[in-house]
Amino acid sequence: MKLLISPLNEKEASEAIAGGADIIDVKNPQEGALGANFPWVIKRIKEITPKNIKVSCTLGEIPNLPGSISLAALGAASLGVDYIKVGLYGFKTLEEAVFLLQNVNKAAKECNSKIKVVATGYADAERIGALDPMLIPEIASKAQVDLAMIDTAVKDGKNLFNFLTVKQLEKFVDEAHKLGLEAALAGSLRKQDLPLLYGLGADVAGLRGAACTNSDRVSGQITRKLVQELVETIKQAENQAKTKRA
Repeated sequence: MKLLISPLNEKEASEAIAGGADIIDVKNPQEGALGANFPWVIKRIKEITPKNIKVSCTLGEIPNLPGSISLAALGAASLGVDYIKVGLYGFKTLEEAVFLLQNVNKAAKECNSKIKVVATGYADAERIGALDPMLIPEIASKAQVDLAMIDTAVKDGKNLFNFLTVKQLEKFVDEAHKLGLEAALAGSLRKQDLPLLYGLGADVAGLRGAACTNSDRVSGQITRKLVQELVETIKQAENQAKTKRA
């Protein structure tokens, strides 16, 4: 399972890299759970990130504006990132989400054929009037993007497990895998949640708050020590799983 850490600036990115993160996910938490950062910030973080570590960026909490968001996707792809995350925020139907993602995918991959597009739904969808997050694997598959992800939209102390059961998350991961997608889970996750995510078969675990001082995703700062602790927790889960199989 890969550890995705979400810095908002170059200093935090350097700490996440030094701590051993697998994916550096550039975002701006002041603009929402998947708030987009500035192109020059993303570009600079990409430049300082070693080639063996992937870089992703968010396009924001996306409204149903396929043309505008496709243009944003092209801009993000031109920065050389490995992943683009799309928060399916302002959609009422599956068909709307599929159409937008198809065009985002086309725009991004015409620029960089190797880039991966992430369709992100929200575990707390009812609070914001968004699509049922359990539809995300189907939406991602129909749009022919690469990853299905769940996050939380409202950051108020509640996390992923307050809105979806372990059984639902297991179903989400299994459905994504059956459709040939990678599955990513996020949403105010804590260090102690990582073994459970590993057990569910998630390909990517996304965190910010747990890597920040005082566990504060907005005013806290990512530190290498906290990232190292998250990396070690995943390694321990992997080792325990190997021991059980043996």
